[in-house]
Amino acid sequence: MHLSDRAAIVAALLIFRSEPLKSLFNHICILVALSFPALAAGQSQFALQQGFTALYEKELGSTQKCLDASANRFAVCSAVLRGDTNAPFILLQSAESPIVVLTHGLSDSPFFVSAIAAELYASGYTVIAPLLPGHGLKDAGDVMADEQLAERWQAHLADVIALALESTDKVILGGFSTGGALSVDYYLNHPDNVKGILLFSGALALNGNVESLSKIWGIKTLAKWLDGDYQTDGPNPQKYPKVASFAGLELMELIRGIREQLDDGARIEVPVFVAHSQADQTTPIEGVENLLTYVDADNTFYVIDEEYQLCHADLVVNRLLLEKMQFDKSRADLGETCGIPQVNPQFFPMARALRGFVEFALQ
Repeated sequence: MHLSDRAAIVAALLIFRSEPLKSLFNHICILVALSFPALAAGQSQFALQQGFTALYEKELGSTQKCLDASANRFAVCSAVLRGDTNAPFILLQSAESPIVVLTHGLSDSPFFVSAIAAELYASGYTVIAPLLPGHGLKDAGDVMADEQLAERWQAHLADVIALALESTDKVILGGFSTGGALSVDYYLNHPDNVKGILLFSGALALNGNVESLSKIWGIKTLAKWLDGDYQTDGPNPQKYPKVASFAGLELMELIRGIREQLDDGARIEVPVFVAHSQADQTTPIEGVENLLTYVDADNTFYVIDEEYQLCHADLVVNRLLLEKMQFDKSRADLGETCGIPQVNPQFFPMARALRGFVEFALQ
């Protein structure tokens, strides 16, 4: 480069330090973006990715580039996670597309909603799959014993939804198990921000023994003692080997809060999709059946008959997800009911019902 060329570049940079010229340049960029929709869409996607990254830099302490990248999929990885497959992710559509915030369940990770996310993405939705505090980590003991754990879940989901609302006014909330309960809870507190609710094995009721035990005075202190040095490593690299007892009690408090709001007169006035197994012993189907009595809008209730004996966690599992799960049977208790993940034999009919619902009920 000639000396005169360098001088010209330096002069140009000095000129751009002028505030009026920077303002003019910003206005030009906006006009260009408005003139070229593809560029505007790219800027919107970039802003969503930047906000998502900043959220998890704060939550996880540090982030890093994911090793497995693919087109239209953006994930935020970190050295503190058990692996990249536990990372929060976004499936990106155009800037105009509505957004589904799809939240995972207790003790698992965004990996478990990825098959549902793919169905929604194929239907034209941008899908955001957040990672709840305390999940997907190599060391989760302190977080899973936090007295404000449920409040942290609620606050984190609210932050993700606020980020989505910067890109669109069409936000749909969905969730598996605990993610479903958090979605309903958010709607009841911010009904104007939500256009629809999608529940998969939604945790609106827990096993009767858990519900009864949760009423005992001092049970949370006992639960922390039982959890001890909480272990995160097990046969399934996508989830913890067991649910923390204390975290389960936090979920029960969340469910009770939802029931209280409904009993006090709250109603659900947006379309609701529910998929649930009659054989689910973790979150009995009565919970979502009761919820639907408070819905004053279109709803689809996809019930998987008891004859299939489909376990709670398997409702969101298709064959591809099971293959990617890399479950190590050699480390599992083969005698434990629902201990070995299985494919939902009704996954594709359920997915067709979901696509029909988002195509017609949410338009």
